[in-house]
Amino acid sequence: MKKIIMMLITANLFFSVFVLAEIPPGYYDNAAGLTGTQLKTALHNIIKNHLIMSYSNLEDYLPKTDSKPNGKVWDMYSDIPGGTAPYQFNFSQACGEYNSENDCWNKEHSFPQSWFNSMAPMKSDLFHVCPTDGWVNNKRSNYPYGDVGTASWTSQNGSKVGPCSNPGYSNVVFEPIDSFKGDFARSYFYMAVRYYTESNGWPGSDMVTGSEPKPWALAVLKAWSILDPVSTKERNRNDSIYLIQHNRNPFIDNPQWIDSVWNGPSAVFENDVPLIKPYIYPNPTNENFSIDYYSNNIENIEISLYSIEGKIIIKKYFNKETNNFSTSFDLSNIPKGVYFVKFLTKNNCFVSKLIIE
Repeated sequence: MKKIIMMLITANLFFSVFVLAEIPPGYYDNAAGLTGTQLKTALHNIIKNHLIMSYSNLEDYLPKTDSKPNGKVWDMYSDIPGGTAPYQFNFSQACGEYNSENDCWNKEHSFPQSWFNSMAPMKSDLFHVCPTDGWVNNKRSNYPYGDVGTASWTSQNGSKVGPCSNPGYSNVVFEPIDSFKGDFARSYFYMAVRYYTESNGWPGSDMVTGSEPKPWALAVLKAWSILDPVSTKERNRNDSIYLIQHNRNPFIDNPQWIDSVWNGPSAVFENDVPLIKPYIYPNPTNENFSIDYYSNNIENIEISLYSIEGKIIIKKYFNKETNNFSTSFDLSNIPKGVYFVKFLTKNNCFVSKLIIE
């Protein structure tokens, strides 16, 4: 009888935690139907005033937010989803000192502390603090995130450091593997909304002004969020952080709000250039596809074809010297399936789903 009672208590506790972890009824009601600045303001008011954690105690919470199913540290700088990670950490292996990869893990501010003067409450906000390999964290330093052209250093899981290949920025960036690009992008969108109107005194960086991504970075982060959709890992982490901080990442719960915020009245593109969609055809296709693009700007253009898992299949660079641009891609050696085409310029980012039959 005692064993049965204990099983019922355990089941009830599990059910209670599960219910608490769901989006509370009415949580986002004040954001319904809004776009642009109005939506950004509403979301800010919903998620601000969260419970502030002590930075020195975050190690007590990270096992609740960043544990793999096997209990190991979920380190986005060393893990390989769907593959074999080169190594894994126990939570007991938190850094002191490190001299190479696989020595220990420490707390990574994916939105670096130097960008907000290490101030509270940002310093301990779990939505952008995650456990990562100490050595790789050190290599990342406080570089912006971006796509690397030619890597000067590559981690064991394939994360890279090197000059940025994205239009609008050419200095050194850190590029996580494709499987986690969306995770980091949605963390940055959270920071932009959570600290909206509160970040005027922040030093910022080449990537952000206060908490707001700069135009080149906004294009990258929007593309990353589409190419790496919300995962079960992210949803579980969002639920776990809600139980601790009592706020949520709205762009995990409702990723479509990224476009609603940054394509609405609040969207700002460098030199006030409006978003102009390229024409991608035919779609569906079986052997090739073409892209036509018209704008008044002379632009460098990057076009990439990604698998649905976020792997780059094709990436090409072009220089548009006239108003009209047109190019074609051969797909004859590419398997059938669902893919994404990313079209990127300094002032424009467009991602379209492409079906190869």
